[in-house]
Amino acid sequence: MRKIDLIPFLLVGLVACNDGGAKEEVNTDTTAATATVDSMHPHADTSGAIAPVPDIPQGAKVFFVNLKNGQKIKSPFKVEMGVSGIALDTAGVLKPASGHHHILIDAGDSLAIGTVVPKDSTHLHFGNAQKTAELNLTPGEHKLTLQYADGIHRSYGSKLAATVTVNVQK
Repeated sequence: MRKIDLIPFLLVGLVACNDGGAKEEVNTDTTAATATVDSMHPHADTSGAIAPVPDIPQGAKVFFVNLKNGQKIKSPFKVEMGVSGIALDTAGVLKPASGHHHILIDAGDSLAIGTVVPKDSTHLHFGNAQKTAELNLTPGEHKLTLQYADGIHRSYGSKLAATVTVNVQK
């Protein structure tokens, strides 16, 4: 019978030790977060805000030099990327009226302005100010978009994008 008398005390002890599913404390101090953003983005101002996407100069455009819409090509093939009215520069430093090329493969007509261009097999980066690239695509129809972006890979949007569809032959 003594064992039965201990059960209520054990249950009370277990319930008392349970915190009722207390939630993990969330740090609302933004000082640490701001410092992290500043170290990751040297282009941030003293308030921790990232500089806006630079203005697009009037008349600036990007274009494929050697590819035409509907062109039949054999893979691998060379892509020549053109730009006018805005400087071609390396990635890493945010400069007004400058940027670098990206090629989107079957990934739409452009990225929204300010969107950081992903880095994967369908979003190719040319942050060393390259003007040419060699692509190796599977046979079939492919949509290629030349997307210009600022020094920290943020898209200039549809105003600095050009799209062609090519047919890769076997």
